[in-house]
Amino acid sequence: MVVCGDDGLAHRLAAELRGVYREQVTLVVPPTGGRVHQPVVGRARAASAALRDIVTAAVSRGGNGDHGDPGRELEATEPTEDVLAEAGVDRASALALVYDDDETNIRAALTARRLNPGLRLVLRLYNRRLGQHIEELLDQSAALATGGGRATGPDGGEGSTTVLSDAATAAPALAATALVGTSKVVETDGLLLRAVERDPPRPGQVTPPGLGTLALLSATSNDPAGADGSEDSGEQGPQLLPDAAAVEAATGRGTVTLEQVSYSGPPLPAARAGVPPFGELFSRRLRWSLAGLAACVVALAVALMVVTGEHPLHATYVTLLDLFAINEPALDQDRGPQILQLLSGFVGLLLLPVLLAAVLEALGTFRTASTLRKPPRGLGGHVVLLGLGKIGTRVLTQLREMDIPVVCVEADPEARGMATARRLRVPVVLGDVTQEGVLEAAKIHRAHSLLALTSVDTTNLEAVLYARSVRSRLRVVLRLYDDDFATAVYRTLRAAHPDALTRSRSVTHLAAPSFAGAMMGRQILGAIPVERRVLLFAAIEVAGHPQLEGRTVGEAFRAGAWRVLALEVSDGEQGEGTDRSAVSGAGGEGAGSGESRLLWDLPDTYVLRGRDRVVLAATRRGLAELLGRRTRQAANGR
Repeated sequence: MVVCGDDGLAHRLAAELRGVYREQVTLVVPPTGGRVHQPVVGRARAASAALRDIVTAAVSRGGNGDHGDPGRELEATEPTEDVLAEAGVDRASALALVYDDDETNIRAALTARRLNPGLRLVLRLYNRRLGQHIEELLDQSAALATGGGRATGPDGGEGSTTVLSDAATAAPALAATALVGTSKVVETDGLLLRAVERDPPRPGQVTPPGLGTLALLSATSNDPAGADGSEDSGEQGPQLLPDAAAVEAATGRGTVTLEQVSYSGPPLPAARAGVPPFGELFSRRLRWSLAGLAACVVALAVALMVVTGEHPLHATYVTLLDLFAINEPALDQDRGPQILQLLSGFVGLLLLPVLLAAVLEALGTFRTASTLRKPPRGLGGHVVLLGLGKIGTRVLTQLREMDIPVVCVEADPEARGMATARRLRVPVVLGDVTQEGVLEAAKIHRAHSLLALTSVDTTNLEAVLYARSVRSRLRVVLRLYDDDFATAVYRTLRAAHPDALTRSRSVTHLAAPSFAGAMMGRQILGAIPVERRVLLFAAIEVAGHPQLEGRTVGEAFRAGAWRVLALEVSDGEQGEGTDRSAVSGAGGEGAGSGESRLLWDLPDTYVLRGRDRVVLAATRRGLAELLGRRTRQAANGR
């Protein structure tokens, strides 16, 4: 396999493929002087070696003497045709293009597809709409190159194209981490899975129903994030995919339970920036002034009706004429109508500046409707989001889809997410977060949580430390890459603020499993972090997997490795031995004929058939074992 990239994701992905899936990987990176995150490179290599040692020891215990080949590393400024040929793309089974620039990835993908039509391509693209078109284009190109048939790679897999976004993969987890009681989610087309963290049950407490226990959390007294917040926390770490006996035996440990939610609503519509609501069109003071003048007009009309005995409509009409000074003077009338006419003229003088102010405010509101909003005065319980880059923009969209109030802080007025913030009408504070007064302008002292998602670890740390000095119990989520640095930060913050909740998340750590799974030729629906470990959700064909085919759902379950969650069926199709009331439409209600649906709550007695397609949760190592890559490699003498 070949991995091409210019940042930490490439090294994380190579470490994942080598250490977990035991693949031979060629890594193509820029020259040493041109690398963006040189410290990350060393850390990724260390992670790769650690993962490889773990898997080698596990394989040795199992009697398989295959130790694999760690592969090689090439240095190249750009993935040109010569570079790809030198990396062996024409003989490779999969290629990942994870450069930070979409154009570079697309150009290299077109070249690689020409060199090897049977290649499995995995592209990192931020533009999802463009990614759909690129997938279709490259798949059509592969079909034409093979005369309309399906191209196959060296490992027998079919050539395919998968476009992923590290920002979209990590955004649901980052957004969920910032909220207490809000679930971690995996979002796909028409499918929404929610992982709920639940506290240890009390005696006599009824546990809400779910779709299965995904994990047992670390046994800590105050913080279920683990003793040190790192991926490996020893004996106190999380236990992924436990069996029923382990769940019953666990005492004092929280759980992560899976729930399924049908995604029935359309995408969040764009705000109508040109037509602001009436409440924002005029200020409160102006609204009270208009209301007071209207009350004066009503009072004058009633008084005129009482004095003259005229009809209410006629009295109101005369009052308005006097108000706008277009009525004849009441020279020949009694004193009552004359006094009321003078009062009406005086109210008309007061009305003119109020009307002028209303016009000016309305024009100013329409003019600023498309600009950035400021945080409202009484705002509280919101999420403060630092950074509107690729990651921050995706997280902002995710939070607004969950109707969570957000205030963004961004130093660059031309940042990528500014247009999204204007469209969603989200308040934005422009300024350097490290400067005094910026977080105060974002109402950090009344915020619910802080999401520090800039690309600089030290900036995120400085912002969190300053926010904690303002509000010590603030819930914070940091975007940190290095595990050692994250562990040190977590321990220090826990010691300084034992009653506050702290989380550290790495975007590359969350995204790498999905990219690696796509390179293995399986559809990865998403990933859910459990503390600093990751659970993968994949849709897999049962055929060709002896661990699944011909076995019941109960027999196919392997504790700590994988669990079958749902069965994909077509409209009108019914799984054997299942209750039709358990059908939950992945395509939503009213799906047309021939569309697929997901059947949840499968009984343990249901036998998985070769034509079935299932959705399962798996650990990274469990998915690697289920794919059977090591068995095929040993049989081929690799």
